[in-house]
Amino acid sequence: MKQLYCGHVNASYINQTVKINGWVKRVRKMGNLVFVDIKDRYGLVQAFATSNDQIFDQLNALSREDVISLVGVVLARKQVNSSIPTGEVEILATSLIIHSKSKTPPLIIENKTDANEEVRLKYRYLDLRRDVNLQTFVLRSKVTKSIRDFLHNQNFIETETPMLAKPTPEGARDYYVPTRTKKFYALPQSPQTFKQLLMLAGFDRYFQIAKCFRDEDLRSDRQPEFSQVDMELSFVDQYQVQTLVEQLLHHIFLECANKEIKIPFDRMDYKDAIHYYGTDKPDLRYGLKINDGCAFFKDTTALFIKKALENKAVVRYLFVEDVHLTKKQIQGLEKYAKDNQAKGLGWVCVQDNKVVDGSLANIIDDHHIYLKIAQTHNKTKGTILIVADQYEIATQALGAVRVQLATLLDLKANKEDAFVWIVNWPLFEYDQDNKRYVAAHHPFTAPTIECEHDFDTNQSNAKGQSYDVVLNGYELGGGSVRIINPEIQQRMFNAINMPASEAKTKFGFLLEAFSYGVPPHAGIALGLDRLMMILINSEMIKDVVAFPKNNAGVDMMLDCPSEIDDSELKR
Repeated sequence: MKQLYCGHVNASYINQTVKINGWVKRVRKMGNLVFVDIKDRYGLVQAFATSNDQIFDQLNALSREDVISLVGVVLARKQVNSSIPTGEVEILATSLIIHSKSKTPPLIIENKTDANEEVRLKYRYLDLRRDVNLQTFVLRSKVTKSIRDFLHNQNFIETETPMLAKPTPEGARDYYVPTRTKKFYALPQSPQTFKQLLMLAGFDRYFQIAKCFRDEDLRSDRQPEFSQVDMELSFVDQYQVQTLVEQLLHHIFLECANKEIKIPFDRMDYKDAIHYYGTDKPDLRYGLKINDGCAFFKDTTALFIKKALENKAVVRYLFVEDVHLTKKQIQGLEKYAKDNQAKGLGWVCVQDNKVVDGSLANIIDDHHIYLKIAQTHNKTKGTILIVADQYEIATQALGAVRVQLATLLDLKANKEDAFVWIVNWPLFEYDQDNKRYVAAHHPFTAPTIECEHDFDTNQSNAKGQSYDVVLNGYELGGGSVRIINPEIQQRMFNAINMPASEAKTKFGFLLEAFSYGVPPHAGIALGLDRLMMILINSEMIKDVVAFPKNNAGVDMMLDCPSEIDDSELKR
């Protein structure tokens, strides 16, 4: 007798006795026959018995999701089921062991389920039985193996770094861990300082698939704990890091998705990404660049545009080629513009050298402006979407509208994956609440050579040697060249108004280590969860995390975070 996985039973075993193990998916009684579908990770197979068989009543009493072992003889099916790999055969059951009975599940455990997200997360262990979820984690396992194989072949050392660490300023809130000594650890937002110390230790090529933690507002592509492919290399520049990442991603996509992506990736200046796409993570699978409209509207009679220009604001627009958007569609798009601080979204439709519709169509004296815009784009038909406001607001608002347009008009369908490096990032961001500059990434990012002489006194124009790799509108990863010069590091701390005492408290161990000889080094971290989202064509990070939190950061299955008794805190 041979023990087989359910999905491996095929015609080569006809007339042989086999044993299978799995979950009951369906029981059907048809006259003097009873049929049972049994499933495991590898597939589903049908077993049956006749009313003359001793096992008939046992099979007929089975329920959905009971766990069983079944022995029987493989027979050829009279009617082949071509929809499943095992559809040429079935098993005539001879004996049965019921390992455990199941209550009626609170959701249908099929690829198409009836359950909402709350139920699926509360009973995640049942939700994971659905084949669509199971296959996601089979693929995730394959991806992590592919990553490890590639990096080991590139002489990387896989090294784990501590989960109990010191709080560091990385932008988001830390998760704190109390100790019996009444002091606190912090769960790491990234292994940043540890991997830099490993470079100092001589681990010239380090990586790990690291767990990281950030207590921040959650979105469809964020979880409070997440996995990243963390890397650091010595004696390299940013271009060598980028080339390595391109080769790694090429390897992953070819081995795990059977796709050959084009390398090297395009490179785009951060300033251009914001200017043309309204975001630092542009989706380049479709066009729709944001355009400047100030020159067109210098003689406008539209009061809100005229007033904006008088107040030194700007006019920016999107030209949606060959499309006449409806008023209802525009209203939906305007919501996203207003969510990004725009006062509104003006619009006009042109066709055959005429203004035919729009919120600004009644201003006859401006019709020549919209026709000239269409001519500039070499089109006789299209919709012009306009925001007149401060540059940052107009650009960000139209960037959000652009993303929604892509969904509305199905512009992303059947397009090649679009990778791009975003480079020359600002070294600093201005914190409006505290009225000071802060490090845009972290205070160990090296300034560009061009900015090195005045980055600490000209913060608004300072650029860093940092880089993000963007895929289909998602930030897939980011990294930078690190500061190793003590004088530049001190100037960086001064630029963000960090006193020497604070720098010593937060980073004294690192600064001390750097006084013992540190190599030039650079690194990057790739979001494993986001990579998986793209590989399975999902927009929800919860789909690729085995036990995710909901959008409020709550684990519905464990009912946590939860309150802790005072007695526990006092221990």
